[in-house]
Amino acid sequence: MVEAGMETGQSIDPGTPHSAPSCQAVACEVVTVPARQGLEAVDILRRGVGEAVGPVLLDGGGTLGFVVPPGTAAAWDVPGSVCTETEGQGLSRNPEPPVEGSDWLLPPGEADLATDPAVLRAALDEAARLIEAADNCR
Repeated sequence: MVEAGMETGQSIDPGTPHSAPSCQAVACEVVTVPARQGLEAVDILRRGVGEAVGPVLLDGGGTLGFVVPPGTAAAWDVPGSVCTETEGQGLSRNPEPPVEGSDWLLPPGEADLATDPAVLRAALDEAARLIEAADNCR
């Protein structure tokens, strides 16, 4: 479910048994981004008025995965990110982290069911601009 290590070329096959949360409750997909941009986007989303954030997974490969509603992958085109279908698997309320070496930044049950893709897109765009501005000040 989670494309790990986007920058290093490593990936976790969405078809493997441990690559997606144990599912039966809620269908979902995952948008994966580099951790720096993802953490900034989480901050932006949590500061926003009425901006709900769904579960977010931080993996050991330097990426964050945002749980989004099914159907998001078909239209997802944000540079530097990947939206992965869960191949019919969903998300239970209190799953263990789906990938060894990963952990929930915002676990299911403590967050909304999924992050709205349009809201996530705007937060990722803003995060990219903030990171670029910070990097240009160095």
